[in-house]
Amino acid sequence: MELEDNNKSATCASNEEQRVSFPQVTVVVTRWTLDFLFVSLCRYFKEDKLDEFNDTLSNYEAISQSPPLKEATDDEKIRICAFLARVMHGKQLDVMFEEDKRVIPLMSAAKIWSDLEDTVADKSLFKNVTVLLLVQSVAVCLEKGQRSSAYSALKWFEENHAFPKSLRVQLSAVVTERETYHPLLVTFSFSRLRETIQSYLDEYLEKNPSDYLLKEATKVAQSQQNAEDLEDEETLESTRTEMSNDSTDDTKKKKNTGRVRTKRKLLSTKITDVWKPDSCKKAVVSIRRISDHELLKMSSEKSFNTSKMEKTRKARRKWTKNLDQKLKDGVKRHGKGNWSRILLDHDFGGRTGTMLKDRWRILLKAREVS
Repeated sequence: MELEDNNKSATCASNEEQRVSFPQVTVVVTRWTLDFLFVSLCRYFKEDKLDEFNDTLSNYEAISQSPPLKEATDDEKIRICAFLARVMHGKQLDVMFEEDKRVIPLMSAAKIWSDLEDTVADKSLFKNVTVLLLVQSVAVCLEKGQRSSAYSALKWFEENHAFPKSLRVQLSAVVTERETYHPLLVTFSFSRLRETIQSYLDEYLEKNPSDYLLKEATKVAQSQQNAEDLEDEETLESTRTEMSNDSTDDTKKKKNTGRVRTKRKLLSTKITDVWKPDSCKKAVVSIRRISDHELLKMSSEKSFNTSKMEKTRKARRKWTKNLDQKLKDGVKRHGKGNWSRILLDHDFGGRTGTMLKDRWRILLKAREVS
């Protein structure tokens, strides 16, 4: 019966694959990926991480132009990404987004913002962003000491956008006087521009959810983190047990220090054991001259026994308080993550950088470090 059920499931899955072509699946996955990148761009804009924003934008642009999508691209989100890119570079007058070199990034952003009016539910917010783009286009030019560019920006807005005459008069006076810290520029600041745009993005993402892939990836990452936490707890408990046993052994040794042993074994009863490095503490001195044949025989036996000993002796190496302190000193000096540098400073008994990282994570769990 169970075999029949499995066959039915396999048949159903095969029928589903026949009804849906692989190119269709590819389009869905590509859209999910673009949505994830779009959310990432909004996040990096909010956190003002320019390098991460640029890297993600490059990926978004490449995927949005991929053959699987063809005409199915979301032009609205592409325009928003282009708008955010211009605002992120708003204070860099040497960055060009238009063929006309007179158009600085914020002026180019104003052109795209006009096309996004239908995506803004709050019309007052749309108007505020428009005014902020105008004021900051002038302000950035004045900050860079380029008064002629400020005049050019003001004239460009007059020709391409409608805004109150009083505002134009005020900005003209600011440019003439070169008042970089004029109350108008302080009130309509660049930080306020970014905050207002962030409000728009929050509202847009609420109406247009784009976080399906993000949520699924978060679930997987959380599951993996829980598994790692469980493993760390088990390792921590094992370490505590080992340290407790070591402490008990040290106590017993201290108690037995004053006792006199009645029997003391100076040498092994087996003659051949004398040549083994772990059979006695002192080197064995031969009274007579050893022949070449005997020396070769002893070297071969020693090599064989040593290799055998190394193969069988793979006991787990314990972390001592001294090693933990060396690890803490290394992190304090080089920073967390620079395990290879820390290994150069101290002797960790043949441990690798990965072992140092795992031990540091255990110390974090035990709250011995922060």
